[in-house]
Amino acid sequence: MLPPHRESAELTAPLKLLDLPSGKSWDGRIAYLDRDGVINVGSENYVNSPAEVELLPNAGLAIGNLRRAGYRIVVVTNQSPIGRGHWDSENLDDIHSEIRSRLLLEDSDAHLDLILFSPYAPWEGAWARKPNSGMLEAGRQLIDAASSNADFDSIKLLYDAEWVERPDESTSFMVGDRGVDMAAAENHGVRGIRCDPDIGISGVVDSILGGVA
Repeated sequence: MLPPHRESAELTAPLKLLDLPSGKSWDGRIAYLDRDGVINVGSENYVNSPAEVELLPNAGLAIGNLRRAGYRIVVVTNQSPIGRGHWDSENLDDIHSEIRSRLLLEDSDAHLDLILFSPYAPWEGAWARKPNSGMLEAGRQLIDAASSNADFDSIKLLYDAEWVERPDESTSFMVGDRGVDMAAAENHGVRGIRCDPDIGISGVVDSILGGVA
């Protein structure tokens, strides 16, 4: 089992969550978001450096609105350039730092609670790589552990058939721009919402929040 990797930290290192806006309590909802084509402009040649980061229109506002509505934000992104040997995870951390900064400049509530990535090449068959659901499974367990102040020193993440007693995911969703994202959502048991890669999350957020009680 090839597990997900986590931005700037070991996968099961302690995770500190910022409070949701306006003191809103968290009721278990997670917005799982793909990255390229959802938050930022993607490229067939990859986003290779912080200088190549370009946010999609109103991505920060959309993410801020999701957090104001009570969602935790978990980014789940395939990043095979690492497995292909193009660059390393430190470069990816720098790219994610730039994305975070730009989102917060647009909307001070547009905080990403957790970024997980699959560094593996397609031929490695990693459970962490979408269309498999490994990143979503890890994201749920890490967010739940952080919100309940669990002991991260003893946490053991479960995947696939090993994870039997799963929490209800009926109020969570996954936004992506590709078929592999929709397959990962289905495999994890959450609603998949496909967006236009030229518009991204802002093009679907109103329909998402319009259906939230």
